[in-house]
Amino acid sequence: MAAVNPYFQVDGLSFSVGDKELFHDISFGIAEGQHVGLIARNGTGKTTLLNILAGREQPEAGTVTFRRDLRVGYLEQTPHYPEQMSVMEACLWQCREEPRRIQEYLTRLDIRDHGQCIGELSGGQLKRVAMANVLCQEPDLLILDEPTNHLDLTMIEWLENYLSRSCLTLLMVTHDRYFLDRVCSQILELDNQTLYTYRGNYAYYLEKRQERVDATNAEVARANNLYRYELEWMRRMPQARGHKARSREDAFYELEAKAKQRTEEKTVTLQMNSAYIGSKIFEAEYVSKTFPADPDNPDSTEKVILKDFYYNFSRYEKMGIVGANGTGKSTFVKMLLGLVKPDSGRFVIGETVRFGYYSQEGMQFDQEMKVIDAVRRVAEYVDLGGGRHLTAMQFLQHFLFSPLQQQNYIYKLSGGERRRLYLCTVLMRNPNFLILDEPTNDLDIETLNILEDYLRNFKGCVIVVSHDRYFMDKVVDHLLVFRGNGDIKDFPGNYSQFREREKQRPTPSPSREGGERAGAQRANGVKNTRQPEAAPSSREGTGGGSSRRRLTFKERRELEALEADIAALETEKAALETALCSGTLSVADLTSKSKRLPQLTEELETKEMRWLELSEIEA
Repeated sequence: MAAVNPYFQVDGLSFSVGDKELFHDISFGIAEGQHVGLIARNGTGKTTLLNILAGREQPEAGTVTFRRDLRVGYLEQTPHYPEQMSVMEACLWQCREEPRRIQEYLTRLDIRDHGQCIGELSGGQLKRVAMANVLCQEPDLLILDEPTNHLDLTMIEWLENYLSRSCLTLLMVTHDRYFLDRVCSQILELDNQTLYTYRGNYAYYLEKRQERVDATNAEVARANNLYRYELEWMRRMPQARGHKARSREDAFYELEAKAKQRTEEKTVTLQMNSAYIGSKIFEAEYVSKTFPADPDNPDSTEKVILKDFYYNFSRYEKMGIVGANGTGKSTFVKMLLGLVKPDSGRFVIGETVRFGYYSQEGMQFDQEMKVIDAVRRVAEYVDLGGGRHLTAMQFLQHFLFSPLQQQNYIYKLSGGERRRLYLCTVLMRNPNFLILDEPTNDLDIETLNILEDYLRNFKGCVIVVSHDRYFMDKVVDHLLVFRGNGDIKDFPGNYSQFREREKQRPTPSPSREGGERAGAQRANGVKNTRQPEAAPSSREGTGGGSSRRRLTFKERRELEALEADIAALETEKAALETALCSGTLSVADLTSKSKRLPQLTEELETKEMRWLELSEIEA
C-alpha cells in the first residue's frame, strides 16, 4: 500500500524471531494527517514493527523511507527512564521545546509534583510522564504503543479527545476499541504474516474484515474440493510426465498451498461448568480502611479508601469497579480476598465461594517450562459439565495457542501471550467467583473478544476492575464508582450509561471533587449543592444519618479565617501558574515552583474541605 504524499513508506519488510516469521514482504505508507491503528494477535509482531519504524530494530529485508527532516515521537508500551531522574528532567531529556510547553502538557496530564523521582511513580504516572515527554516534542509523526495502558478512565477520555482533534499524523497499537474507533480513520491488520488495509474506523474494520474472512473461507473450501480430485490424479500419474502434465503438477502445488491455508475458526461459545455457588456470596460489614501519611515524606497525606462501607453481594452478580488511579479499587479487591486487612469492619465470605484472581502482579512462571506443561500443572482436564471435558491442549487452543505454540518455552512468548497464558491458568481452576484486576492490559483484541464471550456465559460471580470501557460495557451489570476519600456509589448500568450521567454533574474531576465543589459553593453562596447520584440499588448500604446543630463561636471564627486563607491561597496559586507558563523561568526556578504547586493545591483543597464541613453544619 503506497500512501499519497507519504510521511514514510515501507517496502518489502520481513522479520523473523528464530524460526518464526512475524511478517513477510509487507509494504505500506502513511500520509500526512492520517490516524492509523495497527491490529494483530499477540506475538505476531506489532511492537517489533513499531520498533523498526522508530529505528530501535533492523528488519531482515526491506526498507523504511522517511520524508526528510521528519520529527518522529515514539511512546513505548513500557517507558524507561533512569530511576533517580526527576519528572521535569525526564521531560527535558528528549524535548527541545521551552519549559512552558512541558508545564502545559504535565498540567493537562495531571502530573503535579515535577520534582518527584521517576523511581517513585506508579505505572499510570510513568505512562503520563512519557506521554508528556513525547507530546512536548511536537513531532510530525507520533507512534504510540498501547497508549491507554495504566491510564485511568478520565485520562483515557482526555487523550482520546486530544488525539481525535489533533492534526498530528498517528500510528498506534491499542486494545482499547472505543479509543481505536474514535481516534483512527484507517486500520492496518497484520494477519498470517500479511498486512491488510481498511480505510475506515474500527467499526468499519469489523464489517469488512468479516467479509474478507468469509471470502477466504469460501475460497479455501473450493480449493480443498479441487485439491482432493487433483491429489488422486497426482497419485495415478507416472513419474515421467510430459510438458502439459508438469504444468498441471505445478498448479497442483499452488492449489495445495491454498487448500492448507489457515482459515478463520468459527466462534465457539465455551460453556464451562463452574463450581456450585450458594446464595451467600459476601457481605462487607461497615468496612473502613485508611493509609496514614508517610512520616518521612512531608508532602504525603492520609488516604481514606473505605469509610463504614456496607455491601451485600448477590448471586451471579457481575460488577465493574471504576475510579481514578489511587482511589482504592485494587485495595478493595485485596481486602475482599484477605490479602489486606481492614482497619475496622469485616468481609463475611460464603462457604461455597471459590475465588479465581487475575492481577497485574500475579503472573509468575518458570521461564524454562513449555506452555503446555505450565497449564498441565494446574489441570489435565477442564470440566465443562454434563460429563463433557476439554484436555489442557484443547483449552489452550480455544485461547489461541496452536499445538505448535504450546510446545514453545515460556521465555519465547511475547508479553501479551504470557498474559493470555496466565488468564488460562486462572480460568482452568474452575472458580465460581472471578476477580479480574485490569485483565485487558497487553491482551490483543481477539483474546478480549473470547474473554468477553466467556464472562457473559460464566455461571458464577464476577468483579472486574478495568479502564477498558468497551470491555466493561460488554461484561458488567452495574458499577461501583470510587470517587476518592472513601466516597463510593453503586451505579445501576454500564460504563457508557455512567458517563452520560456524569456529563450532567458539574464536577470536572473526581480527584478534586471536594475542593472544587466547596469553591463553587462559596462563589454561589450555596451551602449544599451536591448533585444526587442515580437512584441507589437495594445492594447499597449507608452508615447512618447525622444530626443538625449550630456552629460554636470557635467554629464560626475558624470559618471566617478559612475564607481569608483560601482567598490568599487562590491568589498565590494564580500567580504561580502565571509564572510557570511565562516561559521566562530558569530550569531551577521552574523545578522549585513546580514543587510548590502541588503543595499549594493540597493545602487549598484541605482548607476548602474543612470550609465545606463547617458550612454544611448550618445548611
